This record gives sequence, C-alpha cells and structure tokens, in this order.
Amino acid sequence: MSQARITIDRDFTIADVPRRLFGSFVEHMGRCVYTGIYEPGHPQADERGFRRDVLALVKEMGPTVVRYPGGNFVSGYRWEDGVGPAEDRPVRLDGAWHTVETNAFGLHEFMAWAKEADVEVMEAVNLGTRGVEEARALVEYANHPGGTYWSDLRRRNGAEQPFDIRLWCLGNELDGPWQIGGKTAAEYGRLAQESAKAMRLVDPSIELVAVGSSGRSMPTFGTWEHTVLSHAYDEVDFVSMHAYYQEHDGDAESFLAESTDMDAFIEGVIATVDAVKAAGKHTKQIDISFDEWNVWDQVKYNDVEAKEIEKAGWRQHPRLIEDTYNVTDAVVVGTLLNSLLRHGDRVKIANQAQLVNVIAPIRSEEGGAAWRQTSFWPFERMARLAKGRILRLAVSAAQIETKRYGGVDAVDAAATWDEATGRVAVFVANRSLDESSDLTIDLHGLGDLRVVEAETLTIPEGGDRHTSNLETAPDSVHMVPLGAVQVVDGAVRATLPPLSWSVIQLEVARA
Repeated sequence: MSQARITIDRDFTIADVPRRLFGSFVEHMGRCVYTGIYEPGHPQADERGFRRDVLALVKEMGPTVVRYPGGNFVSGYRWEDGVGPAEDRPVRLDGAWHTVETNAFGLHEFMAWAKEADVEVMEAVNLGTRGVEEARALVEYANHPGGTYWSDLRRRNGAEQPFDIRLWCLGNELDGPWQIGGKTAAEYGRLAQESAKAMRLVDPSIELVAVGSSGRSMPTFGTWEHTVLSHAYDEVDFVSMHAYYQEHDGDAESFLAESTDMDAFIEGVIATVDAVKAAGKHTKQIDISFDEWNVWDQVKYNDVEAKEIEKAGWRQHPRLIEDTYNVTDAVVVGTLLNSLLRHGDRVKIANQAQLVNVIAPIRSEEGGAAWRQTSFWPFERMARLAKGRILRLAVSAAQIETKRYGGVDAVDAAATWDEATGRVAVFVANRSLDESSDLTIDLHGLGDLRVVEAETLTIPEGGDRHTSNLETAPDSVHMVPLGAVQVVDGAVRATLPPLSWSVIQLEVARA
C-alpha cells in the first residue's frame, strides 16, 4: 500500500467556485437532440416532445449552463431555419456530420427545454459560412424587447418576452481544417472583433467567448490565441479551449494521467492570454471557457464511424460516437474535473461534451429507456458538492511511471471550503491500477471536523476496470461508501481503493 498526504489550510484558497464550471453541451449531432432530449411520441415525452426521463437525469446531474447548437454543426447553420412554425421549416443537409437536419427542434424549443432543465443558455453563432450581420440579427431576435423586425418576429413566433441570453460563443474551432468556413487566425480575429462590436451594439450586457485553438496538438496552438486576441482582446471576455482524451493501445497508466496534460494546456493558454494583455497594455482580464472536454475514442471515430456514416448516406440523427464508458473512463473524468476546479481562478466556464448519447454521461434509446453512464457520477457529485472557495492543496504521493508523462502522483485531488455551511469537500483519485493508497489529509484553520459522508467510484465486486453501465445493467457502476474514514488528531485518514475517484465530505463540528 502506498502513502499519500494532502495538506489543507483554510486561508490558502484559489478563488470562489465558478458555478458555470459545471456546464454541458447540446449539439445537433447524432442522437443528442433527436431521440435524446427531444422525442415526440416517446412514452415519457411531454406535450412539447421533451423526454421527461432524460430531463429527470439532467436535473439530477446538475449542469448549470448548456452550450448550443454546436460544435461543428454551427459553422454551417442558419439559425432562421429553426424558428417559426415547425411545418414551414426547411430540411437541410448538415455537412459537418453528414446528416439530414429537419429543423424540427430550434431556438424556441431549446429555450423552453433549458427553462425546464433550469440551465443557463450559452448560444453559439455561425462565423463559418456567415458573419457579422447574421450574428447581430440573432442577438436582436433573442434579446431585444420588441419594436424591430427581428424582435417582433420572435414575438410573432410565440415568445413575447426576450430570451435574455447572456453568454455567446463567436463560432467554433475555426482553425480546424475539418471546419466549414475555416479561417486563418488573422481572418478570424478581425471577424470576431467586428462581430462582437456589432452584437454589443444591440445588447451591451452580453458576454462573449472567442474561439481558441481546437486543441493543444494543433499546429496553430499558441500563435492562434495570440493573433486572435491581438485583434479582439477588448471586445471579448473569454477564450475557448477544447480537449478530448482516450486510452491508446492499452496504455492505461498514461490515460489515467491525462489531467496533467489538461493542467499544462490551461496554464499555457493563460500565459498566452496574459502576454497579449501585457503587450497591448490592456487592463481587463480575459478568462477561459473550456467549452468542450471529455473522454472520447477518436481513433475509433476517425477509422470506423466517420467512414460508416458517409457510406450509409444522408440520414436523420444516426448513431454517432455513442461511446460506452467504463470504470477507467469515469476515474479519468473525475481527474479532469479536479483539474478544472484547481484552475477555477481563470477557468470560469467549462462544458462537458455532450449531454445525451453523444460521448455523454446520459444515454437513451429511441422509444426506450434512459440511464446513467459511469461518467455521470463524478460530474453529479462535484456539481452538487463543490461550493464556496477552492482550496489550494499541497499533495505528496507515490509516483506512477507513465509512457507519455513520466512520473505522476498516484493521488490527484481538489477541494472546496464553504464557510456558510462549514462544509469541506475533498475530491480525490487514486490512479494506481493495482495498489491502494493510505491517505492522510492534514487540516489547518478549520476547527474540529467530523466526516459527513465518504463515497468512492471504483471497480465493482466481480468486475474489472472495463466494467460499464450498459442499458441491461444501468447500475453496475455507481458511488459506494468509502469505508473506515476517520478524523484522528485533527487529520482525516482513509484508504483509497486502486483505480478510484472519491468524495470525502467534512463538516465543522458545532458546539
């Protein structure tokens, strides 16, 4: 058994927990919308076609903000196609995912669904095939009270009151060669700058996210962010980041260490943003919107699924990247959440991609059941329990050797302190595949504490690291009690199982 120690002091904090850190993503891709959140005729559908079983799981999971309608989809999307009477909406080909888009579900439907799900909307505009005027018009349609062409059209379409969308993405992944209407950094920087100005002339209160590089491995990474922000720094509030991780060739040790890559990625973008700030003598701070992140088997998609989709021809909402997540994937998702939380001073928005069916924590079947995947649990626990201030931790742990990242700590952690409730929440992963970790948490400045609850997600009895939550056994993997957690002489002592992500809740003892 290895040893690990985490030191916590209530006076060493990072920032308030950003509530938008627990975001998700709904794209017109695969079965995320159609037969995911929306399926008229399903036994669980309400009068608007929203699946109540899926909505219940969404509310349980607890996302705070949802990005819509893409993603790659948005770069070829005409938002006007998705408003007005459904029977009058045009059917279009979506080149991004080689599918037929009926436009039966559009902006009004999504706004109604978001209200029902109690989530903030993060709306993306098309800066691929469209530009300044279309973006400006959409803000007018969505947010202006009335008395103008676009706002009165919204009212005629059934929404008397403005949608009041505060958060907007200025396109998506426009440095990617796969993107419809891709741009150079200079082209996009100027387009983002001018679109932002025009959108804010309609509604000065909106917040704007500029497109960052599509990934850390992109040849444009770093120079893209620098060039874009050199043009648009004063007009935007956030720059986006996207990252997907997967296990390569059975190298589980490197896969379990991927949060070290996320840490480095975030810190690299922050350095670039702050360099532009210094060079331009800007006074405001631009923060990070990590608006796509997850575990995704991209090798399988690129080598198999994408070819099958194209070969099958144009279809409505085909199955697309419906990855089945196992215990290992869930632990990695937990460590990625830990990384995002640790950087909450600058990462103010994050969106796990996507919400339903498409590499998602929630799965559903057309006409059938909906269920939680293994990755549901770390998100749900952190979204519900991470409150107050993010604590700055000192972690000492045994090292695990990895092919991609060298030596990494076997234990990965993040924690929060909510002074209003007297609660401390510690989120901790044991990355070791075969060795438990004897954990000590030294707590300073918090007074006498008691353990409220301790849970872990790990390999179930009789299973292995590949165990998943299939439709036939949707409760195979879930949070279970973490045994023998004690407070001894002001320190918490616990034993972390191999390959686990755990939550330890503590509370200041009341006199």
